[in-house]
Amino acid sequence: MTDSTSPDSASDLSGDDVVLLDVADRIATITLNRPDARNALSSEVLTKLSTAMRRAESDDAADVLILTGTDPAFTAGLDLKELGSSGDNLGAGTGADGSVNADGIRGPFPKLTKPLIGAINGVAVTGGFELALNCDFLVASENAKFGDTHARVGVMPGWGLTVLLPQAIGIRRAREMSFTGNFMDAHEALQFGLVNHVVQHDELIPFTRSLARDIIGNEQDGVRQIRATYDSINTDDRAWETESLDSRAWRRSHFSPEKVAARRKGIQSRGQSQ
Repeated sequence: MTDSTSPDSASDLSGDDVVLLDVADRIATITLNRPDARNALSSEVLTKLSTAMRRAESDDAADVLILTGTDPAFTAGLDLKELGSSGDNLGAGTGADGSVNADGIRGPFPKLTKPLIGAINGVAVTGGFELALNCDFLVASENAKFGDTHARVGVMPGWGLTVLLPQAIGIRRAREMSFTGNFMDAHEALQFGLVNHVVQHDELIPFTRSLARDIIGNEQDGVRQIRATYDSINTDDRAWETESLDSRAWRRSHFSPEKVAARRKGIQSRGQSQ
Protein backbone atom coordinates (compact mmCIF):
# COMPACT_ATOMS: atom_id res chain seq x y z
CA MET A 1 0.00 0.00 0.00
CA THR A 2 1.10 3.55 -0.55
CA ASP A 3 1.16 6.42 1.86
CA SER A 4 -1.38 9.20 1.54
CA THR A 5 -1.68 12.59 3.14
CA SER A 6 -5.44 12.38 3.46
CA PRO A 7 -6.60 12.17 7.09
CA ASP A 8 -9.17 9.50 6.25
CA SER A 9 -6.75 7.21 4.46
CA ALA A 10 -5.20 3.93 5.57
CA SER A 11 -2.10 2.26 4.18
CA ASP A 12 0.43 -0.17 5.60
CA LEU A 13 2.38 -1.88 2.81
CA SER A 14 5.46 -0.54 1.06
CA GLY A 15 5.11 1.22 -2.25
CA ASP A 16 7.21 -1.41 -4.04
CA ASP A 17 4.74 -4.22 -3.30
CA VAL A 18 3.11 -6.12 -6.17
CA VAL A 19 -0.33 -4.85 -5.11
CA LEU A 20 -0.80 -1.32 -3.77
CA LEU A 21 -3.72 -0.04 -1.72
CA ASP A 22 -4.32 3.66 -1.15
CA VAL A 23 -7.38 5.06 0.63
CA ALA A 24 -8.03 8.76 0.23
CA ASP A 25 -11.15 10.92 -0.05
CA ARG A 26 -13.33 7.84 0.66
CA ILE A 27 -11.93 6.06 -2.42
CA ALA A 28 -9.82 2.90 -2.14
CA THR A 29 -7.50 2.57 -5.14
CA ILE A 30 -6.02 -0.89 -5.66
CA THR A 31 -3.16 -1.03 -8.15
CA LEU A 32 -1.58 -4.12 -9.67
CA ASN A 33 2.11 -3.29 -9.53
CA ARG A 34 4.35 -5.65 -11.51
CA PRO A 35 5.00 -3.33 -14.48
CA ASP A 36 8.07 -5.21 -15.70
CA ALA A 37 5.88 -8.32 -16.04
CA ARG A 38 2.89 -6.38 -17.42
CA ASN A 39 1.19 -6.97 -14.05
CA ALA A 40 0.98 -10.70 -14.72
CA LEU A 41 -1.02 -12.60 -12.12
CA SER A 42 1.39 -14.64 -10.06
CA SER A 43 0.36 -16.50 -6.92
CA GLU A 44 1.71 -13.59 -4.88
CA VAL A 45 -0.31 -11.01 -6.83
CA LEU A 46 -3.54 -13.00 -6.56
CA THR A 47 -3.14 -13.54 -2.82
CA LYS A 48 -2.30 -9.90 -2.14
CA LEU A 49 -5.08 -8.66 -4.42
CA SER A 50 -7.58 -10.61 -2.34
CA THR A 51 -6.08 -9.20 0.87
CA ALA A 52 -6.20 -5.63 -0.42
CA MET A 53 -9.83 -5.97 -1.47
CA ARG A 54 -10.84 -7.38 1.89
CA ARG A 55 -9.10 -4.49 3.63
CA ALA A 56 -10.80 -1.94 1.39
CA GLU A 57 -14.17 -3.61 1.91
CA SER A 58 -13.80 -3.48 5.70
CA ASP A 59 -12.34 0.04 5.83
CA ASP A 60 -14.97 2.51 7.06
CA ALA A 61 -12.99 5.30 5.36
CA ALA A 62 -13.73 3.89 1.88
CA ASP A 63 -17.05 3.88 0.02
CA VAL A 64 -15.89 3.04 -3.52
CA LEU A 65 -13.09 0.81 -4.85
CA ILE A 66 -11.06 1.42 -8.02
CA LEU A 67 -8.96 -1.36 -9.58
CA THR A 68 -6.20 -0.39 -12.01
CA GLY A 69 -2.66 -1.30 -13.02
CA THR A 70 0.73 0.35 -13.12
CA ASP A 71 1.49 1.25 -16.74
CA PRO A 72 1.91 -0.08 -19.34
CA ALA A 73 -0.69 -2.82 -18.70
CA PHE A 74 -3.81 -3.43 -16.66
CA THR A 75 -2.81 -7.07 -16.46
CA ALA A 76 -1.60 -9.55 -19.04
CA GLY A 77 -3.38 -12.36 -17.21
CA LEU A 78 -1.99 -15.37 -15.41
CA ASP A 79 1.79 -15.35 -15.17
CA LEU A 80 2.64 -17.82 -17.93
CA LYS A 81 6.13 -18.43 -16.59
CA GLU A 82 4.69 -19.67 -13.28
CA LEU A 83 1.84 -21.42 -15.07
CA GLY A 84 4.30 -23.25 -17.29
CA SER A 85 6.56 -24.30 -14.44
CA SER A 86 4.22 -25.27 -11.62
CA GLY A 87 0.69 -24.08 -12.38
CA ASP A 88 0.41 -22.86 -8.79
CA ASN A 89 -1.26 -19.59 -9.79
CA LEU A 90 -4.24 -21.54 -11.11
CA GLY A 91 -5.19 -22.22 -7.50
CA ALA A 92 -4.07 -18.99 -5.82
CA GLY A 93 -6.26 -16.18 -4.54
CA THR A 94 -10.01 -16.52 -4.28
CA GLY A 95 -11.65 -19.11 -6.47
CA ALA A 96 -8.78 -18.90 -8.94
CA ASP A 97 -9.40 -22.43 -10.22
CA GLY A 98 -13.12 -21.93 -10.79
CA SER A 99 -14.05 -23.23 -7.35
CA VAL A 100 -16.21 -21.50 -4.77
CA ASN A 101 -13.99 -19.18 -2.74
CA ALA A 102 -13.80 -18.65 1.01
CA ASP A 103 -16.73 -16.22 0.89
CA GLY A 104 -18.99 -18.77 -0.77
CA ILE A 105 -18.84 -17.08 -4.19
CA ARG A 106 -17.05 -17.72 -7.46
CA GLY A 107 -14.71 -15.41 -9.28
CA PRO A 108 -11.41 -13.65 -8.61
CA PHE A 109 -12.58 -11.31 -5.84
CA PRO A 110 -13.76 -11.76 -2.26
CA LYS A 111 -17.32 -10.79 -1.43
CA LEU A 112 -17.82 -7.05 -1.86
CA THR A 113 -20.68 -4.77 -0.95
CA LYS A 114 -19.03 -1.56 -2.16
CA PRO A 115 -18.98 -0.53 -5.84
CA LEU A 116 -15.87 -1.58 -7.75
CA ILE A 117 -14.85 0.43 -10.84
CA GLY A 118 -12.24 -0.94 -13.21
CA ALA A 119 -9.88 1.74 -14.56
CA ILE A 120 -8.34 -0.09 -17.52
CA ASN A 121 -5.05 1.58 -18.35
CA GLY A 122 -3.66 -0.91 -20.88
CA VAL A 123 -4.09 -4.48 -22.04
CA ALA A 124 -6.48 -6.71 -20.11
CA VAL A 125 -5.82 -10.24 -21.32
CA THR A 126 -7.35 -13.63 -20.46
CA GLY A 127 -7.37 -13.80 -16.63
CA GLY A 128 -6.82 -10.03 -16.62
CA PHE A 129 -9.84 -9.65 -18.88
CA GLU A 130 -11.81 -11.70 -16.36
CA LEU A 131 -10.71 -9.36 -13.56
CA ALA A 132 -12.07 -6.45 -15.59
CA LEU A 133 -15.36 -8.24 -16.32
CA ASN A 134 -15.92 -8.85 -12.60
CA CYS A 135 -15.86 -5.09 -11.87
CA ASP A 136 -19.21 -3.29 -11.65
CA PHE A 137 -18.34 -1.15 -14.67
CA LEU A 138 -15.28 -0.05 -16.61
CA VAL A 139 -13.57 3.16 -17.65
CA ALA A 140 -10.91 2.67 -20.33
CA SER A 141 -7.85 4.62 -21.30
CA GLU A 142 -7.45 5.11 -25.03
CA ASN A 143 -4.53 2.65 -24.62
CA ALA A 144 -6.74 -0.17 -23.32
CA LYS A 145 -7.15 -3.43 -25.23
CA PHE A 146 -9.11 -6.52 -24.30
CA GLY A 147 -8.43 -10.10 -25.32
CA ASP A 148 -9.52 -13.62 -24.42
CA THR A 149 -6.55 -15.84 -25.23
CA HIS A 150 -7.49 -18.84 -23.09
CA ALA A 151 -7.61 -21.05 -26.19
CA ARG A 152 -4.17 -19.88 -27.33
CA VAL A 153 -2.61 -20.81 -24.01
CA GLY A 154 -4.58 -24.00 -23.39
CA VAL A 155 -6.37 -23.07 -20.16
CA MET A 156 -10.08 -22.60 -19.57
CA PRO A 157 -11.95 -19.66 -18.04
CA GLY A 158 -12.73 -20.09 -14.37
CA TRP A 159 -13.64 -16.57 -13.23
CA GLY A 160 -16.88 -16.16 -15.14
CA LEU A 161 -15.73 -15.03 -18.58
CA THR A 162 -18.19 -17.28 -20.42
CA VAL A 163 -21.00 -15.81 -18.31
CA LEU A 164 -19.96 -12.15 -18.05
CA LEU A 165 -18.58 -11.49 -21.54
CA PRO A 166 -21.83 -12.44 -23.37
CA GLN A 167 -23.75 -10.30 -20.88
CA ALA A 168 -21.54 -7.36 -21.82
CA ILE A 169 -21.24 -7.66 -25.61
CA GLY A 170 -23.60 -10.41 -26.76
CA ILE A 171 -23.05 -14.10 -27.33
CA ARG A 172 -21.90 -13.99 -30.96
CA ARG A 173 -19.21 -11.37 -30.46
CA ALA A 174 -18.13 -13.11 -27.23
CA ARG A 175 -17.71 -16.37 -29.12
CA GLU A 176 -15.66 -14.61 -31.79
CA MET A 177 -13.31 -13.14 -29.18
CA SER A 178 -12.86 -16.47 -27.42
CA PHE A 179 -12.50 -18.61 -30.54
CA THR A 180 -10.04 -16.30 -32.35
CA GLY A 181 -8.11 -14.76 -29.46
CA ASN A 182 -8.29 -11.45 -31.32
CA PHE A 183 -8.14 -8.21 -29.37
CA MET A 184 -10.74 -5.45 -29.04
CA ASP A 185 -9.46 -1.90 -28.69
CA ALA A 186 -10.91 0.71 -26.36
CA HIS A 187 -13.16 2.39 -28.92
CA GLU A 188 -14.57 -0.94 -30.11
CA ALA A 189 -15.16 -1.84 -26.47
CA LEU A 190 -17.15 1.36 -26.04
CA GLN A 191 -19.13 0.70 -29.20
CA PHE A 192 -20.13 -2.79 -28.03
CA GLY A 193 -20.90 -1.83 -24.44
CA LEU A 194 -17.95 -3.49 -22.73
CA VAL A 195 -16.77 -0.18 -21.24
CA ASN A 196 -18.76 2.87 -20.16
CA HIS A 197 -16.24 5.55 -21.11
CA VAL A 198 -12.99 5.97 -23.06
CA VAL A 199 -10.75 8.84 -21.97
CA GLN A 200 -7.29 10.15 -22.70
CA HIS A 201 -4.70 8.10 -20.88
CA ASP A 202 -3.63 10.81 -18.44
CA GLU A 203 -7.27 11.47 -17.57
CA LEU A 204 -8.10 7.87 -16.65
CA ILE A 205 -7.68 8.06 -12.88
CA PRO A 206 -8.99 11.64 -12.45
CA PHE A 207 -12.09 10.80 -14.52
CA THR A 208 -12.67 7.52 -12.68
CA ARG A 209 -12.29 9.27 -9.33
CA SER A 210 -14.86 11.85 -10.41
CA LEU A 211 -17.36 9.04 -11.04
CA ALA A 212 -16.46 7.58 -7.65
CA ARG A 213 -17.18 10.95 -6.02
CA ASP A 214 -20.59 10.99 -7.72
CA ILE A 215 -21.30 7.63 -6.08
CA ILE A 216 -19.98 8.82 -2.72
CA GLY A 217 -22.38 11.76 -2.83
CA ASN A 218 -25.32 9.37 -2.57
CA GLU A 219 -26.75 7.52 0.42
CA GLN A 220 -24.34 4.60 0.81
CA ASP A 221 -26.73 2.04 2.26
CA GLY A 222 -28.95 2.67 -0.76
CA VAL A 223 -26.05 2.32 -3.20
CA ARG A 224 -25.00 -0.99 -1.67
CA GLN A 225 -28.54 -2.35 -1.67
CA ILE A 226 -28.99 -1.44 -5.35
CA ARG A 227 -25.65 -3.10 -6.11
CA ALA A 228 -26.77 -6.24 -4.28
CA THR A 229 -30.06 -6.23 -6.19
CA TYR A 230 -28.26 -5.96 -9.53
CA ASP A 231 -26.07 -8.91 -8.49
CA SER A 232 -29.06 -10.97 -7.45
CA ILE A 233 -30.91 -10.32 -10.71
CA ASN A 234 -27.97 -10.81 -13.06
CA THR A 235 -26.05 -13.69 -11.47
CA ASP A 236 -26.76 -16.97 -13.25
CA ASP A 237 -25.62 -19.56 -10.71
CA ARG A 238 -26.12 -22.50 -13.06
CA ALA A 239 -24.02 -20.87 -15.79
CA TRP A 240 -21.20 -20.15 -13.31
CA GLU A 241 -21.41 -23.74 -12.09
CA THR A 242 -21.16 -25.07 -15.65
CA GLU A 243 -18.05 -22.99 -16.32
CA SER A 244 -16.55 -24.08 -13.01
CA LEU A 245 -17.16 -27.78 -13.68
CA ASP A 246 -15.80 -27.56 -17.23
CA SER A 247 -12.76 -25.59 -16.09
CA ARG A 248 -11.83 -28.11 -13.41
CA ALA A 249 -12.48 -31.06 -15.77
CA TRP A 250 -10.20 -29.50 -18.38
CA ARG A 251 -7.51 -28.95 -15.78
CA ARG A 252 -7.65 -32.60 -14.72
CA SER A 253 -7.65 -34.07 -18.22
CA HIS A 254 -5.78 -31.64 -20.46
CA PHE A 255 -3.71 -29.14 -18.49
CA SER A 256 -0.01 -29.65 -17.97
CA PRO A 257 2.69 -27.07 -17.21
CA GLU A 258 4.82 -28.53 -19.99
CA LYS A 259 2.13 -27.96 -22.62
CA VAL A 260 1.58 -24.39 -21.40
CA ALA A 261 5.34 -23.73 -21.53
CA ALA A 262 5.44 -24.98 -25.13
CA ARG A 263 2.45 -22.85 -26.12
CA ARG A 264 4.03 -19.86 -24.42
CA LYS A 265 7.16 -20.27 -26.53
CA GLY A 266 5.03 -20.57 -29.66
CA ILE A 267 3.12 -17.41 -28.83
CA GLN A 268 6.33 -15.52 -28.16
CA SER A 269 7.82 -16.71 -31.43
CA ARG A 270 4.80 -15.26 -33.28
CA GLY A 271 5.27 -11.95 -31.49
CA GLN A 272 1.94 -12.31 -29.71
CA SER A 273 3.00 -11.87 -26.07
CA GLN A 274 0.33 -12.44 -23.44
